[in-house]
Amino acid sequence: MFEEIAHGRSQGIFSFLPFSDCFWRKRSRARRREVIMSLKTVGTIAIPGAAGSEFDHAAFDAKSRRVFIAHTARDCLEVIDHDAGRHLATLPGFPGVAGAVADDGQILVTNRGSASVAFLDAGTLETRALFKTGARPNGAVIVARSGLAIAACIGDDGETPTLQLTELSSHKHVSIDLPGRPRWCVTDAAAERIFLCIREPSMVLVARLPDLGAVTHWKVPSPGAHGLDIDHSRGRLYIACDDSTLVEMSSTTGEVNNVWPIAGPPDVPFFNPATGLVHVAIGEPGLVETVDPRTGHRMQTATGADAHTTVLVPPDRLYVISPAHRGIMVLSDS
Repeated sequence: MFEEIAHGRSQGIFSFLPFSDCFWRKRSRARRREVIMSLKTVGTIAIPGAAGSEFDHAAFDAKSRRVFIAHTARDCLEVIDHDAGRHLATLPGFPGVAGAVADDGQILVTNRGSASVAFLDAGTLETRALFKTGARPNGAVIVARSGLAIAACIGDDGETPTLQLTELSSHKHVSIDLPGRPRWCVTDAAAERIFLCIREPSMVLVARLPDLGAVTHWKVPSPGAHGLDIDHSRGRLYIACDDSTLVEMSSTTGEVNNVWPIAGPPDVPFFNPATGLVHVAIGEPGLVETVDPRTGHRMQTATGADAHTTVLVPPDRLYVISPAHRGIMVLSDS
């Protein structure tokens, strides 16, 4: 699955942002929303060795028009040519690969098996650099214009969880301890702040970039904050939680605006700015739950068992990595 069992320890004193009881009333109303139509399947893309295998976080790079998928069970990175609709390459040598993130032709890959992150060129597919990290790097962010590579490391029995930042040009390194097991992370539009989900205590940790300073903790009302995405235009965070809920939170203040039920424990959500919809993959029972945060309406699209990984390809395609389909289900979000 997306992560392994953590052995990190909690530490420090948390300054949680207070939140109103009103979200519980919104949550009750959300549970009464009708589930509406599903997304349309428009095709499939085969991936070698995908049947019965295991994948993790994937990313679309707009510059190269390629999708990069962590093939965890094979210790490799799968590359898809989106415009051609076909598998392009299998890149070996990524031990325990946990995920890929992309920005302006640059790819960052987290390798849990070797406590490292790899920096790739999306066009040539060459690995430009390899940086050591803390134990079991998981969530990650790359900011091309600032030359920043960030990894949230789960840690192990002898090492606490950490958030680590490397400046790609100077190799300057910054690290801070975390109050619990880290999961996924995103930045704001200006790349001035990073938002990181912590599983327990369930929260979003916010830190200033590039020094990882001015740390604050925003309490998430649902247990097990896991996946995370952001709507830059409306200033909203969408947090998919282990208790089968999707939480909407202000990215400015941390105020909780809504909590919606979803069909099961989720992975990383994707917000589509073109449609305003949030898509959450759920490996069991095997579906994508789509929430319209403007109305609370929800829809479900059947996928396949263990299809817990998705990637948004703007403006209107959602890739679902499905071992049962031997590769990718391509859904239309339009």
